[in-house]
Amino acid sequence: MATTKSGAPAGDRRVRRTHAALQCALIDLVEDRDLAQISVADVAEQAEVSRSTFYDHYRDVHELAEAACTGMLDKLIDLVTAIGSSPDNGDPVGSLQTFFATLAEHAGLYRSLLGPQGSARVIDHIRRRITAAALKTSTGKATTTADDPDNVHAAFVAGALVGVAADWLQRDCAHTPSEMAALTWPILSGCQLRRG
Repeated sequence: MATTKSGAPAGDRRVRRTHAALQCALIDLVEDRDLAQISVADVAEQAEVSRSTFYDHYRDVHELAEAACTGMLDKLIDLVTAIGSSPDNGDPVGSLQTFFATLAEHAGLYRSLLGPQGSARVIDHIRRRITAAALKTSTGKATTTADDPDNVHAAFVAGALVGVAADWLQRDCAHTPSEMAALTWPILSGCQLRRG
């Protein structure tokens, strides 16, 4: 059974409650200021736990940010999977619109995570997950070799989508999610991966 750094079982109700409190505290704090401006002490105070309790569960604020956003990131990755699919199998423009609407729903959080003072680990995590989703959806490949040309296409699509999303968030979501979908889809559709 997995344990926390303090030795408590990871599935323990108290551990889950502490994780939830720390994650909610961080999400609340990120709505008001950049991730780089948030300290472990800030999170601990907001969650009403000690700093040592924080360190029993997470190395730093960036690790907490990744954990706090996992569910939301998984939802975004699922949307990207639909975006990369064939138009015959779904509605990629509708999926893109939902992708941007989901970002807008938590704009402060994503702006902080993906912005210039954000978390390189979270950005890399998102980019890698989108790359894997794009490969799986477009080629059917769960894994590839290092020299597979489809890696380049999938990484390009992932980097482009993360870059456009970050820029849009930094511009205070100047376009609506529908407008972003309409502006982005023609570009992404030109980057479709070939079927393996």
